[in-house]
This record gives sequence, C-alpha cells and structure tokens, in this order.
Amino acid sequence: MSGVAVRESKQILRKEIKKRISALSPEEKQLQSHNVIQKLINHPAYQHSKRVCVYLPMIHEEVNTEGVLAHIFTSNQKSCFIPQYIGPRMEMLRLHSMEDYRTLPVTKWNIKQPAEDDKREEALSSGGLDLIIMPGLGFTKAGDRLGRGRGYYDKYLEKCSQHPSGMPKTIAVAFNEQVLKTVPVTEDDQRVDCVLFPDMEEG
Repeated sequence: MSGVAVRESKQILRKEIKKRISALSPEEKQLQSHNVIQKLINHPAYQHSKRVCVYLPMIHEEVNTEGVLAHIFTSNQKSCFIPQYIGPRMEMLRLHSMEDYRTLPVTKWNIKQPAEDDKREEALSSGGLDLIIMPGLGFTKAGDRLGRGRGYYDKYLEKCSQHPSGMPKTIAVAFNEQVLKTVPVTEDDQRVDCVLFPDMEEG
C-alpha cells in the first residue's frame, strides 16, 4: 500500500472510530474507563515504574485517566508527568498533585495542560521516563496504533530512544470499540508494548 493510500485509509478509519466512541453513553464510557484503569494499576509495568507520563483525555472522546492520577498521588511513590502541546512540539511536564491537575487551563481541544509560560520540570531534561500511558484512536491487540495524525507521540518516543535512561515502556488504554483486527501503519508509526481494554482476555 502506498503512502497516500495509507494516509487515506487512516482518515477513513479515524472517522469510523470516532463514530463508534460517540455512540457510547457517558455511563458506558465511565464504566469502561474505570475497568481499564484498574487493569493498568494492576499491571506490572505500572507497578514497577517510578516516573510515569499520563495523557490527559479529550473529554468524552478518550478513556478517562483521572483514576491513574489519583492512584499516583495517593500512593505517593511515583513522579507524574503530563503532555504539553505547543504547535508541533510536545513535552512531558511534572504534575504535582490532584489540586494542580484541577487548576490546569483547558485548551481549544478540550484538553487540560500546563500554560505555555508555566515553568515545570521536563521529563527528558531530568531522569527520563519509565512508562508512558498512550492515547490513540485505534489499536490492535499486538500494539499497532492509530493516532490522531499529528505524530506527537511517535516523535516523542524517538527522542526517548536517544535518552540515557533508555526507552520507556508504553501502555495504551482503550475502549473496547477502539480495538480492531488491523490498523494501517507506516514505518514511522511506533508500536506500543501493551494495549489494555475492558474485554481483553486475562493472563
């Protein structure tokens, strides 16, 4: 499949998945989010990580990660980092508490993030990351990922691969409706180590 054909098939699939997600009721999204976040908290990669990046969701469009944030700040054993998007660039900045989270401004994309002039510790400027909780639109059980087309995470993972601390583990959390048999990918698309979703088989 040519590069143009892959891009076109990605766009078609993005629209299809967005329709699937929008068809879910708020209650179903909340239930699935709770279920998959519990799987994440029990996952060995999460339990063994000290420096964790957690995406902040597009409300009503992605698995809600507030449960992970609450667990991190309740256990007080991990450092938490969150994305900040400025133009084509994404950095992972330190989040200090649930109160810090609640007071973050909201972007035009309906995502909370630190303000552009908010000076915070950046993950790769300090000790790197052990784990990144990945967003996305579509996934396969094997870890192929369809993002929203900006390439933020693919580029950031490339930077991580050059960091002295090494490549972090990556875990995607998804609604059942986001997990497919195949998704179109190119050689630039980074595969995730694990995809968690409510109806996955345990073990």
